[in-house]
Amino acid sequence: MTPATTRDRRRAIVDLMPDLRRFARALSRSEDAADELVQTAYEHALSHPKSLAAVERPSSWMRCIIRNIWVDEKRSSRDRLSVPLDEDGHIADEDTERTVIARATLARVCVEVPALPDKLRRPIVMVCLDGLSYREAAAKLNIPMGTLMSHLHRARLELARRVELHVPGPGRG
Repeated sequence: MTPATTRDRRRAIVDLMPDLRRFARALSRSEDAADELVQTAYEHALSHPKSLAAVERPSSWMRCIIRNIWVDEKRSSRDRLSVPLDEDGHIADEDTERTVIARATLARVCVEVPALPDKLRRPIVMVCLDGLSYREAAAKLNIPMGTLMSHLHRARLELARRVELHVPGPGRG
């Protein structure tokens, strides 16, 4: 690979930064965490010139790096998590209770996504899991972007409805 080609590839991934920040923010739900994810991804990408040389789709490659870093961080923090118990053996920390609820909800979502009708499942998987932009997902599905947005909205509502039906809480069985 020539120095000019390497420079062009680097420029291509640098130009992706705003989109990658949005993607990382969607994963992490935090501006600061998103910035750290993107910075770590760029450090990784730019420190592996051989990998960069082989990249055909820089956007997908960078999203994959960000997603992998995020998953690794989540696994690492989960491994470090210690759960304080009170004298009766119940979870003592309110934050831990929220973590347990969040994990249960996520597990329920993981069960419900495959059960969605194809028309709703494919868009939500492409956008929310694969990290495609609305434009990219609409192109892959060969549908207008407005239709994709409508399908995403309906898929999210349906997931919320299905998950809500299975979440015990006050006034629910």
